[in-house]
Amino acid sequence: MRGIGHGHPILFGTTATAIESQLDYPRRVTRNPQLAAWLIARRALIDSVLAAKLGPAAPRAGAEETEVLRRFRSFAAAALQHGEAAQPALDGLRANDRRVAALLAAWVDAAAEASGTSGDGVRKALRPLLTRFQGSLKTTTASRRKRGTTRTRRAVIAAIDRVADAFLAVDAENARVVDANPAAGALLGVARDALLGLDAMSFVPVPVRNDWWTELDAVTENAEPRRFLGQLQDSQGSAIDVECSVTRFATRQRTLALIVARPTA
Repeated sequence: MRGIGHGHPILFGTTATAIESQLDYPRRVTRNPQLAAWLIARRALIDSVLAAKLGPAAPRAGAEETEVLRRFRSFAAAALQHGEAAQPALDGLRANDRRVAALLAAWVDAAAEASGTSGDGVRKALRPLLTRFQGSLKTTTASRRKRGTTRTRRAVIAAIDRVADAFLAVDAENARVVDANPAAGALLGVARDALLGLDAMSFVPVPVRNDWWTELDAVTENAEPRRFLGQLQDSQGSAIDVECSVTRFATRQRTLALIVARPTA
């Protein structure tokens, strides 16, 4: 694929990184109207590359995270156009911050891939803007939630992250992914946090989805741990045979199926 400059070297190259002045960082960035215009003009191409990379994990039209990506694109284009990164417009956003962080990083990678030979320059130009946008988003999200995570919960999360097998916490009522570990992301071909809030059945081949629903229903009705052989599919649609163990975790609000999946091949 030809670069942004229609086959010529990209104008920003190694000079498009943010100017990290002690006085005005991170507001000032190197102006690059060419890249700004390209991000807007090629937004459909970038989105199609993102969709191909993420498969079922890609954000859907009208979803909250899709709006976050749109605002980042506008924020980045304006910053590159004017040479100054203003405060991002984040009013009204309620997306899952962990999933959004993964999607934003994937969007930058998709933009770099879509630019062809200009990929390294695109990443260098967008990286400081991504850092600023994510920082603002994280601050906004933190102000809406109760602060503080118990020491016990932090220890549980850390232990789950170290498990070598794929771990998914799934709402047994609607099959939405509530949590996952890095091994689950690696198995399914997407960043772990990009799985959050997704329909777990989108990573299950259609012919065996009823079997998975049967297991989820059984977890809802019975507290006994279960084991079964099943099948998943990654973001590119490749089938994965797995051995699963499922444990029930019930709260007043919902019942979670805690699934540990190990590939059998």
